Amino acid sequence: MSTGPNPTAGALRHVLGHLLTPLLMCLGMGLAYLGAFHAPQPHDLRVDIVGSGPAAQVLAQTLHDKGDGALDVRTVPDRATAATALHRQDSFGAYIPGDHPELLVASASSDTSAMAVEKVFTQVAADQDAPLKVADLAPTASGDPTGQGVFFLLVAVSIGAYASVAVIGAAGAALPMRLRALLAAGTSLVVSLIGTLFAGPVFHLVDHGLAGVWALAWLYAAGILLIGIGLHTYLRRWTTLGVMVLFVMLNFTSSGGIYRPELQPGFFGSLHAFWNGAGLVEGIRGHVYFDGHGLGGNVLVLALWFLAGAVLVTVAGRTEARRKARAAVEAAPAAKTGAEERRKEETEEEMEEAVAV
Repeated sequence: MSTGPNPTAGALRHVLGHLLTPLLMCLGMGLAYLGAFHAPQPHDLRVDIVGSGPAAQVLAQTLHDKGDGALDVRTVPDRATAATALHRQDSFGAYIPGDHPELLVASASSDTSAMAVEKVFTQVAADQDAPLKVADLAPTASGDPTGQGVFFLLVAVSIGAYASVAVIGAAGAALPMRLRALLAAGTSLVVSLIGTLFAGPVFHLVDHGLAGVWALAWLYAAGILLIGIGLHTYLRRWTTLGVMVLFVMLNFTSSGGIYRPELQPGFFGSLHAFWNGAGLVEGIRGHVYFDGHGLGGNVLVLALWFLAGAVLVTVAGRTEARRKARAAVEAAPAAKTGAEERRKEETEEEMEEAVAV
């Protein structure tokens, strides 16, 4: 006597198939976050010794040799030169030796880098039996004492953007690509405005330059949404995992919001040069705290990611048009009905995964 399909076995296969995504997320997040953050150590961390005499040269060479690659120690002739280097983010600390030694830092560039530099030169001053005075030439806003508020702003804007990809891509799959692109533009506008409100009036992470913060946040969010919507045409239910790899696992860890490249493994430090999260974090820092120094390069990074999204959406739109034309020729009415049902089931599955994430 024949029996029909086993509903329990079918349900089990369905569950196991959907468990693959969160398990891959767990694996990816663990590798990314622990790989980037578990053991920060300085390497080639640029610091300056202020002075031009033999004593300054000897101190610089001694620290360079003792650091064994941790520090890149140079000498500069005077305090003004050292301050300029800090404001240009060419160095992360400047030590002025003497009977009353002083350390210059710019914590807005990176609080963790400033702390690493302070630890080194506190010991140097202690060896000279002199208390160390620390002067912060670029402190952060009062609402962001650790200097990491910009990183958490990045997290908020990123989540708003990539979570919207799942909704627009799945629920809006039947819409024309140009309409989905317009939805992406509108959503990125709302997400960036929310982020700007958090940065300014709500939590006071920055105390000026909010218009620039909004512009950077919009360009960043729009790039994520366009890339995600374009990828949905090809990845379907794997889109959520794909955007999490791009804009969480690799993005947050390379942004420099917690540790700059000088305190990270080389892989994540190399991503910092061109990844969009670093473009947002360093762009906001340069705009708000360093008189726009380096802002142009970071805007270029964000603009290139936006352009990549626009190209991907255009290509994806053409791909969908070809698929529809081919389906219209080849598919019988019954097959069309079945395809619509399968597409509906896939959309429901994607929405379930998006809500779960």
